[in-house]
Amino acid sequence: MLRSFAAIDFETANGYPSSVCSVGIVVVRNGEIADRFYSLIQPEPNYYNYWNTRVHGLTSRDTDDAQVFPFVWQHVEPLIEGLPLVAHNSRFDEGCLRAVFRTYQMDYPGYRFYDTLRAARRQMPGLANHQLHTVSAALGYDLRNHHHALADAEACAVIAINLL
Repeated sequence: MLRSFAAIDFETANGYPSSVCSVGIVVVRNGEIADRFYSLIQPEPNYYNYWNTRVHGLTSRDTDDAQVFPFVWQHVEPLIEGLPLVAHNSRFDEGCLRAVFRTYQMDYPGYRFYDTLRAARRQMPGLANHQLHTVSAALGYDLRNHHHALADAEACAVIAINLL
């Protein structure tokens, strides 16, 4: 059973996976939430697609004064050191992380990802769907502010505590 990990969630500004505009991290140690981190990020490329803004509500006004990814990651890296990463649909979040590392020519450290979406599909086959809000609700967690990176990371952490 996975007892210590960091749940991660990214929101993106446009169709490019490197365009992360916010990140939420929830650190779990010994099955308990131990720390939280949230930051806005100036996206690269730096423009917002209507559809992405419609999902998460962020615009360039929110991130024009935000730090670029490498500076934000300096705060994240010590929080997650030595921990596996967990995401709901890890293909998306891992893809964003790899893309933004490439964009800024940073060495990708080969983070290990676990996927709560796959775990939910295996262990909760009777759900109408396996979207983050559906799975978290089925586990008794009230996901408020869906598509806010920290709220989604916390919901993912709760799912992982229960399923991984």
